[in-house]
Amino acid sequence: MSARILIVDDSGFSRRVVRQILEDAGYQIEEAADGFRALEVYPSVRPDVVLMDVVMDPMSGLELLPLILQLDPKAKVIAATADIQEQTAEALREAGALGLLNKPFKKEELLANVSTVLETSRGPCN
Repeated sequence: MSARILIVDDSGFSRRVVRQILEDAGYQIEEAADGFRALEVYPSVRPDVVLMDVVMDPMSGLELLPLILQLDPKAKVIAATADIQEQTAEALREAGALGLLNKPFKKEELLANVSTVLETSRGPCN
């Protein structure tokens, strides 16, 4: 059975692009347009990986991440952001992200990050 990935992004365009890449690679995809919807669907979807944007309204990815980990302490989360500042990366690591993608990212980077996180047990991101 292929891994289930929950894409959380307030940009419909971004969700469609990422969905296409991941479906073409054989993953099962669920989507949420914001953090509140992600929290609603997470218990029923039980994704193997959550791929979430960091800059979203009304709840940022940095606010969403600890809430997902409260629902599931073993959740594997990859954060995606155009904010490449080290303090942002550090905050995401401290919050429990296992992976970090800088936007815009390439197909190969996305697939490699997902593959690595799927193989990783809970711990800080690289």
